[in-house]
Amino acid sequence: MIPDTMKAMVLTGHGGVDMLKYQEVATPTPGPGEVLVQVTATAKNNTDRKAREGLYPTKKGEVKSFMMGGKPTLTFPRIQGADIAGRVVAVGEGVDQARVGQRGLLDFNLYANDRRDINLTPDYYGHGADGGFAEYVAVPSDQFHHIPNPELSDAEVASMGMCSYQTAMHMVTSANLAAGERVLVTGASGGVGTALIQLCRIIGAIPYALSQPDKADALLALGAEAVLDRSNMDRFQEQVREATGGKPIDAVMDLVGGEMTDQFIDTMIFDMNARSTYPRLSIAGASGGNISEILWTRIYLYQVQIFGVSHGTREEADQLVEWIRGGQLKPVLHGAFKLSDLHTAEHYFVNRGSNYLGKIVIVPDAQWDSHGQPYEIKGGA
Repeated sequence: MIPDTMKAMVLTGHGGVDMLKYQEVATPTPGPGEVLVQVTATAKNNTDRKAREGLYPTKKGEVKSFMMGGKPTLTFPRIQGADIAGRVVAVGEGVDQARVGQRGLLDFNLYANDRRDINLTPDYYGHGADGGFAEYVAVPSDQFHHIPNPELSDAEVASMGMCSYQTAMHMVTSANLAAGERVLVTGASGGVGTALIQLCRIIGAIPYALSQPDKADALLALGAEAVLDRSNMDRFQEQVREATGGKPIDAVMDLVGGEMTDQFIDTMIFDMNARSTYPRLSIAGASGGNISEILWTRIYLYQVQIFGVSHGTREEADQLVEWIRGGQLKPVLHGAFKLSDLHTAEHYFVNRGSNYLGKIVIVPDAQWDSHGQPYEIKGGA
């Protein structure tokens, strides 16, 4: 029996965590071509915080969320949460009843059209439409991909959500990474970073992770060729040379930005005679600062190709689902919080310590014993 109302964490406006209200709201009804999903776990992403705080400006001085389609789509109240795992409990018109009961993972994009190869005005569930920080969500049937793998828990499935993995995939495809290439992955311990390390190995590229030394063992086990010490940037280029045997990095997958961008470029251009492809900088984050000062002569004289990446495409989502089902991609799950404790989860996420690796998932209270408790983060406050 599907209830008329459900519990949800509702974002009521831009601001701090006090703008997130745990409320009783109407349960959504699936429309034509949609499925109603009972949410069992939703991965937390940095985009949740940045959208809440209005940190996606496209012009200087703005305090708002992005609107690449020409108008703002983040309106209030809004239920956030993009990387949704759960089970289909009802279907809308035109959807096969056989889908009821299937466990799946959402392709988080709100696509502007049916094109499979490009996504020019990206938006997503939890931003332009209600997401998974709730007990139920209605989403397109063709974007809720069946993940039957019995070896994966629902929390682990959510931790491989498209917000991180599809962003990572689009960074890889935009830069046209190839087997044998040396790839620097910055911000390597987060969701996108850990996804990038795995994706590099799948295609045969060689990932070098930039992170803190105490995360080295876990990142090496995940597939990193070497872990470069982020706390010792004064000798960063020396670290790279030592790790690569004196060879330049072929492409940088950057999630950091800020003053480090110039140093990342340095790792690609110190020996152009040793290169066989153009230097490539794929950018999908700015955790180290939203402004980088770079000499444009360094960009055009060294022919550095720059790719801005936010979301991916339907084609990339389908490929990721195939790799998840086939076991090539592995979950990197840090732990879980109850939905009613989302304020605590937000504080934990912002102030996470050196033991943090992978994803946090948020589990509805009613699903906690089955899907959250085994991964509980104790003392998260």
